[in-house]
Amino acid sequence: MSILFRTATPADADAAVPLIYSSGPAAFDFVFTVPGKLSALQFLRRAFLHGRGELGYRNHIVATLDQRVVAVGAAWCGDSTLAFALAAAQQILGGYGAVAGPGVIARGLRVESIIQPPAKDCWYIAHLGVLPERRGRGLGNALIASLLEQGRARRLPKATLDVAVGNPRAQALYERLGFVVAAERVSTLRNAQATVANHRRMELPLAPRPLSR
Repeated sequence: MSILFRTATPADADAAVPLIYSSGPAAFDFVFTVPGKLSALQFLRRAFLHGRGELGYRNHIVATLDQRVVAVGAAWCGDSTLAFALAAAQQILGGYGAVAGPGVIARGLRVESIIQPPAKDCWYIAHLGVLPERRGRGLGNALIASLLEQGRARRLPKATLDVAVGNPRAQALYERLGFVVAAERVSTLRNAQATVANHRRMELPLAPRPLSR
């Protein structure tokens, strides 16, 4: 059976949210895990089901095999940054309340000094997750290719993504697809929940596909 790509729906939460979490567990735990309130996974599920913003289901695509979700990813243009920030603030305050919520927002802004929001003319790819038993079979390549086509359709000049320095396998995959390292940002972020690694920003020119003859 062939892999099919489609926009995520609320019904995908059980399968998609753990894969989203797997794309950056340390950063998610650093920001969103608040003992006595919510774990990162619990918050990600709430945000996914909310629908709006960076973490909402509307911002994700899933890959399915025999109707089973086997991979997930997201991509957006940098001009969505303000709208995403407003949605995130609403989701955070709704989930953690007026006492703990501001601390979550502050930690999120600190992480953005390492994993920076994209420029307005960039197509940013993130939240890439593949089921462990499906890795190494070209699914990650196909998922990224599908997301890149969305950026080309919008006629954006380049795509960007971030990768943790401790994830050479992912970086090698992105390099095979043509991404190159443009910058590395040093992280000193750590708390009782997690340590955020240094991250590398990678870029790829998005030349339009030539017209077939």
